[in-house]
Amino acid sequence: MALHKDFPQSPHAILDPGMRWFPADEALRESSMEKLMPPLVAVLRRKVKEFRDGGYVGAADTSRSLLNWWFNTPHLLEQADGTMAEFEYYFAQREALETIIYLYDVVGVKDKHDMMRFDASGLVSGSMFDETWRRFVVKMATGSGKTKVLSLALAWHAQHHRSGQDLPGFPGPLYLLQRSGAAG
Repeated sequence: MALHKDFPQSPHAILDPGMRWFPADEALRESSMEKLMPPLVAVLRRKVKEFRDGGYVGAADTSRSLLNWWFNTPHLLEQADGTMAEFEYYFAQREALETIIYLYDVVGVKDKHDMMRFDASGLVSGSMFDETWRRFVVKMATGSGKTKVLSLALAWHAQHHRSGQDLPGFPGPLYLLQRSGAAG
């Protein structure tokens, strides 16, 4: 497995899609990327980068406000010694939530067929999935903050509901908790 030669040390640094972790020797990145990565990932990462760089154009007002609050507003936390330090989300957490909101608000993904438009390889088909409902899968490494992403997704959903902008077709907070194993 390879990391790009310019891969940053900080887990908070925003990564360019072309600089991401790669599941093989770095020399194969140019010739074999589409064969070694899940088919939807590369295209989605590029689209979400454009969404982020463009100031979240196309997102609902509530979504854009939350994204800017979470990721573009400094959050200072008092440390044990009384000093203040800035809290930052890991880039993986940020990108996961930006992807969910991009898919829901901007693209309007309603089902597996809507997701398949991001498959540049032509390898994904509707018959690969039994369910017909909308499903967003967040796949992240152990310790990278999946629980934090779920909490932000719940807050996003709850804030839309609170502002009168319910998310049609999006499962409610209790369903999200049950599917994650966080609720009994």
